[in-house]
Amino acid sequence: MSFAILMIVSPAMAASPSEQRGKTFALNNCAQCHSIDRVTQSPLKVAPPFRTLHLRYPVQDLAEALAEGIDTGHPTMPAFQLDPD
Repeated sequence: MSFAILMIVSPAMAASPSEQRGKTFALNNCAQCHSIDRVTQSPLKVAPPFRTLHLRYPVQDLAEALAEGIDTGHPTMPAFQLDPD
């Protein structure tokens, strides 16, 4: 006799407060141009999906870059400078 096991994939554990703040920030400030999820294309074709940023930039440097201010020189990319906290 064989048994089929059904696994229900549930969403990951609830996001931490800092993860939720980051997601909210990305939804409000980035998602108009960049894909911020795991599968969709960016609404603006020249804007890289967030899931590929590690291919262009060292991830460990992104926090510092965001705190110092990101200014890409790209006319449609706004400059950002965030509080380190």
